[in-house]
Amino acid sequence: MHQPTKESAAVSATLVRPAPEVVARRAREILAIVEGDREFDRLRTACAKYDEDWQCFMGYALVDGFDVAKDTEPLFPEAMRAMAIKSAIYEMTDDEEAAEIPVSVPVDEMVHALAAQFTVLCRIQARTGIKFVHATDREAIGEWDHGDYTHQVYRSAWGPMNERYWFDKDETARRKAIVAAKYEPLGILDGGRRFAPGFPMAS
Repeated sequence: MHQPTKESAAVSATLVRPAPEVVARRAREILAIVEGDREFDRLRTACAKYDEDWQCFMGYALVDGFDVAKDTEPLFPEAMRAMAIKSAIYEMTDDEEAAEIPVSVPVDEMVHALAAQFTVLCRIQARTGIKFVHATDREAIGEWDHGDYTHQVYRSAWGPMNERYWFDKDETARRKAIVAAKYEPLGILDGGRRFAPGFPMAS
């Protein structure tokens, strides 16, 4: 287990994480290694197939004018970068909770599509020695914010974020409220977690 030093640690009330610039360097390396794996292209194309298999009421719906046929290609790299950051933190800390950084809701949806490619990810992990991290019970869903730890690491590693997919927690809450209000008259309740009786039966 690798423990962060005092010089390379950013401390919050509950978590100790390596300094953003330290994680950024390793995240760039991890992403390059994964992208160089012989099955990376399969991973990418498998996620793109979710244009027919994946539905979400409170993830992609928050992206203005989202079109799965057009948005998958630019969204996939955002998810890969988030996963690389998580892997770097986990490698340095051996702490799953520390590694489960806040990400935007649309990026998290694409991370789910990545995680669904379980067999391919397992083989990539075995070949590269890199461990991917994703744990729903450790997520801070919708809590990503400008200037937070995730943002600092990302900016240090790759520069500006794609603002189409990275909007902060206040904007996330605002859009969720708007979308939920539009769904409810249709019988789609609690952001798609409940449906009115008869919803799939009547035209």
